[in-house]
Amino acid sequence: MKLTVGIASVVFLCLPGFGANRFDVGHLDKIRRVTDPQISPDGKSIVIVVSRPNFAEDRYDADLFLVDVSDGRQRTLTHDRRAVSSPRWSPSGDRLAFLATGVNAKPQIFVMPMTGGDAVQITKSAIGVQQFAWRPDGKMIAFAAADEPPKKTGEEKFNDSFEVGNDDFLVKEAALPTHLWLLPSEGGEARRLTSGAWTLPISHPPSSPASPIAWSPDGRSIAFVQVETPHSGDGDRSTLQILDVESGEIHGLTGRTKHEGYPIFSPDGTRIAYWFPRDGETKNVNEAYWVPAAGGEGTNATKGIDRNIQRAIWTPDGKSLLVGANEGTTVGLWIQPLDGGAARRVPLGKACPNSTFWVDVAVGRRGEIAFAGSEPQHPAELYYLASAAGPVKRLTEFNQEVAALELGKTETIEWEGPDGFSMDGVVTYPPDFAPGRKYPLVLYIHGGPRSASKEVFSSRSQMLAANGWVIFEPNYRGSDNLGNAFQAAIWNDSGDGPGRDVMSGVELLKKRGIVDENRMAVSGWSYGGYMTTWLLGHFPVWKVAIAGAAVTNWLDQYNLGDANVRRGAAFGGSPYVGDHMAAYLEQSPITYASKIKAPTLILSDTGDYRVPITQSYELYHALKDNGVPAKFFAYPVTGHSPSDPVRLRDVDRRWVGWLREYLGSTGAGTEATR
Repeated sequence: MKLTVGIASVVFLCLPGFGANRFDVGHLDKIRRVTDPQISPDGKSIVIVVSRPNFAEDRYDADLFLVDVSDGRQRTLTHDRRAVSSPRWSPSGDRLAFLATGVNAKPQIFVMPMTGGDAVQITKSAIGVQQFAWRPDGKMIAFAAADEPPKKTGEEKFNDSFEVGNDDFLVKEAALPTHLWLLPSEGGEARRLTSGAWTLPISHPPSSPASPIAWSPDGRSIAFVQVETPHSGDGDRSTLQILDVESGEIHGLTGRTKHEGYPIFSPDGTRIAYWFPRDGETKNVNEAYWVPAAGGEGTNATKGIDRNIQRAIWTPDGKSLLVGANEGTTVGLWIQPLDGGAARRVPLGKACPNSTFWVDVAVGRRGEIAFAGSEPQHPAELYYLASAAGPVKRLTEFNQEVAALELGKTETIEWEGPDGFSMDGVVTYPPDFAPGRKYPLVLYIHGGPRSASKEVFSSRSQMLAANGWVIFEPNYRGSDNLGNAFQAAIWNDSGDGPGRDVMSGVELLKKRGIVDENRMAVSGWSYGGYMTTWLLGHFPVWKVAIAGAAVTNWLDQYNLGDANVRRGAAFGGSPYVGDHMAAYLEQSPITYASKIKAPTLILSDTGDYRVPITQSYELYHALKDNGVPAKFFAYPVTGHSPSDPVRLRDVDRRWVGWLREYLGSTGAGTEATR
């Protein structure tokens, strides 16, 4: 997601003339991240995680804040702890557990008395705790942790060979399974609950969190997801399981063998809700199902919503689910009755819950709703509804300083696209935008592709718009915001159809007379990088481009990425079976790289397991060999994009600087020719 351009470009960011009150890279240290709201059992307060960038130490410092529902008063609960996350109330509300770095520099469970006193570390996991859940009586906590590697002695301790499975090409040791443990909530000896070559799900960001541990209301059973192997490419072999805690017996629920996830018991313990793709096909939208706790055939609860469900929580009466999904250019929440009735939309106004593969929402014991989210001109805050009928109340103002800046207006545009699809996207205008003038156009294309551009606060879009550019974030087929047919249409058509979708939106903006057609840029990260390189090779209209962590070669994705062989489903099968190879080559932007003419900035992490950096090297050499101006910057870190504040800021600097070099940046448009 970000890069740098050169001394001249960085200095240019500091030159006067853009308005001191506009959002720029210097404001990044002002933004606070607000996540993971947890409503107290008595409903009077909410705990949230608030993170701030620490550039001096190159990390994000997180603390837990207790927010009073009645008046928004706040109290900081943690101080000077590293990597604080996952706050969870005890069932009675007398204690709060959370994860933080322990004495062995690994994530451990801490428990804090809410009546006062220090938090106490209760786990000593050698590898670190991944997630945990209170037993309903509050006396025990179940947690998930990876197994330790086997101990080797003698000459064998130097033998570090390992068997490779469906793993990414960066792995350096055997994949280890994650299993369940149980320990007293006061601390003590942990007891292993599960073992074997199989594993609980392991999250590889960017993705939704690993499927949470779910206790039955009577505390006798745990619902969890079992994955056949710990190799990342086998992650689709996931099934719902029930563990009898006392006997250790495990049994499946539905008889399926793939794609199940995120089980959660109903309040009375008779049913379990879970995620499953429509018709068992991964090209389709994810839906919320339910099954009797004793097992049986699952029932689809959300087909009438026709959106890619990314959260499902039982309502307190056990008769409905609160579900969340991308909806147009926002995130929708619905109350979905299980008796077959129509879903009721929860009114959210302009507030949009955070939704990066997981809707960041909580439901209280009385039906209250809390979520972390933002508005188009206000970064993330905590929002609250006393009931699903509304209204929405913003409880915090952590980001008021940024919201008070001179920001560009953001709005949704809609149009009829190719192949009968209704399209949408988001446009952010320069703060001084004036109708009747033409502006450089910058496409900022979302990744995924199972994601969506939304009317939310986007620091990247605001930073770009402050330079006098119109920013367009199109939603193309494959996006998960407009229903199953739209999402599934990308199957075996990864570039051509989505490319025509994007260009139809560009044509709409050109017809509105606001685009300087000689100064158009295309940019994006991940699948947005794929779309960038595809458009570069098929539409010779671009003045400049930025390709971040770009998919350019589908064979590399199949062979080397963390999902690897699962990618085959998008093309009908393995490239090495039948005649599927042709589709991989035809839909790879590198095949058309000789047609690219626009100066291109390439950005990537050396340790990117999702989109291997090999593809950025291929693009770089293809451009240089054809005489196209190109620069390639790499970050020596693990992950799909930099996650630390210093490198993230560097990405923004390079992003803005590269575009300025070719688009100019006056902060004002040019007179339109009529």
